[in-house]
Amino acid sequence: MSHLVQISILPHRVEDEEHILDKVFEKVKLGMDDVQKWNIRKRSIDARQKKVKYNLQIEIWEKGEEITSREIYKIQDVSEAKEVAIIGAGPAGLYAALRAIEGGMKPIIYERGKDVRSRRRDLAAINKNHIVNPESNYCFGEGGAGTYSDGKLYTRSKKRGNVLKALEWFVDFGATPDILIDAHPHIGTNKLPQIITSMRETIEKAGGQVHFSSKMTDIRHENKQITGIQINDGEWLTYDNVILATGHSARDIFYLLHKRGIKVQAKPFAIGVRIEHQQELIDQIQYHGDDQNPYLPPASYSLVEQVDGMGVYSFCMCPGGIIAPCATDTDEVVTNGWSPSKRNNPYANSGIVVSVSPEDLPIYSPEDPFVSLNFQKQVEHDCWVAAGKTQNVPAQRMIDFVEGKTSTDLPKTSYFPGLTSVDLNKILPELLATRLSAAFLAFGKKMKGYYTNEAILHAPESRTSSPVQIPRDPFTMEHIEIKGLYPCAEGAGYAGGIISAAIDGINCMDRVIVKNQIF
Repeated sequence: MSHLVQISILPHRVEDEEHILDKVFEKVKLGMDDVQKWNIRKRSIDARQKKVKYNLQIEIWEKGEEITSREIYKIQDVSEAKEVAIIGAGPAGLYAALRAIEGGMKPIIYERGKDVRSRRRDLAAINKNHIVNPESNYCFGEGGAGTYSDGKLYTRSKKRGNVLKALEWFVDFGATPDILIDAHPHIGTNKLPQIITSMRETIEKAGGQVHFSSKMTDIRHENKQITGIQINDGEWLTYDNVILATGHSARDIFYLLHKRGIKVQAKPFAIGVRIEHQQELIDQIQYHGDDQNPYLPPASYSLVEQVDGMGVYSFCMCPGGIIAPCATDTDEVVTNGWSPSKRNNPYANSGIVVSVSPEDLPIYSPEDPFVSLNFQKQVEHDCWVAAGKTQNVPAQRMIDFVEGKTSTDLPKTSYFPGLTSVDLNKILPELLATRLSAAFLAFGKKMKGYYTNEAILHAPESRTSSPVQIPRDPFTMEHIEIKGLYPCAEGAGYAGGIISAAIDGINCMDRVIVKNQIF
């Protein structure tokens, strides 16, 4: 059995194997002659003190101890097996399909958007020409929102399932093994498309199917059991197991379920702005002046503050990143952030969002399942109008926002479509604006230098999570009223990122496999 040893080293020693082993042997009282193998199990940066360090968890095997190696993902022919429908080819849908193949079922994926390569043209049209394709954009298409929006793989959802398995599958399909050891693993938007393509090709090689430009437009159930789905308003397809992994922006699915008498309900969500600083400034703050150290990556940050009973916190922080236009309809603007694998852009951006419950909203009604969604839509529409009804976003310098001044000028930012200077206090609802202002002042005290007029707010950051939940039984994972329907991951309100969505896809498919007695 292996031993796990915790050590701390200075950044310039992170590649010094002799030094690392010396530190390990100080703790376990072994020598190199006693060890047959060792590796780094976990790696994180500790910048809490003035002297920045790497914390390492080292795994060592003494001579004579058995070393086991994991099996990589294997496929089997499921072309003639029982079929299961999966709606959506994001991380939840893809991982559900891969798990189906492991379990001996044939996955049939229906994705409303395009494959990763074809999506690029539609993303270029948003950035350059302000043209939003409602079926192919940063949120819809192969790989889901994560494919062209960063690929951060960190999750706090350790109790939801096998995080290591989800990460290992990414490695099996082309990700660097570093994601297995980094505390905050990240792939990068430049590398994700090929990994996603490899997953799809594996699904098809095993006998599964992936259909693009195939939108679920209707659903049928009888006697509280799913019986079929309709694709692109065409023929009906018969299924008794449907995994609904449509993502947090597929609003039409919420309306469709409600129309067909399938219960949906409002849920808490978060909404705010995306802020951008110079990465150099964040490095200086976080690394206490040691920002030129070549052994330290671009710095990130995590901030949270309670303001008038609501949490305000940083979300999806992107070191060396870019702010992207993520609208899914023509009369709205939405921002999100991403980083390439090297995180080498000059800007650092993060969502700064307010946690909102349905009961907090002025339009709240306990009978309205869309109260949170309607609030979200209104903010996105108001920002679109304020910025000139294009994919420009309304923007403001941070101190100007807190002081209620329209910025007289705006510096260049990473948001390609463009900025329109406004007073966001007049655009955003008061419950958001007042809490954001208070939080920025508090954040400036926690991170000296963070509160600066060189930081630019881009509005809104509104797709942090689904504002609607599709309720399901916690054991069977089926809808609480409809058998055979499996609400899954972010779109159903049960995940919040690539890994947690992937795990939920696996978990939902596990229940399908067990129900159909396929092992």
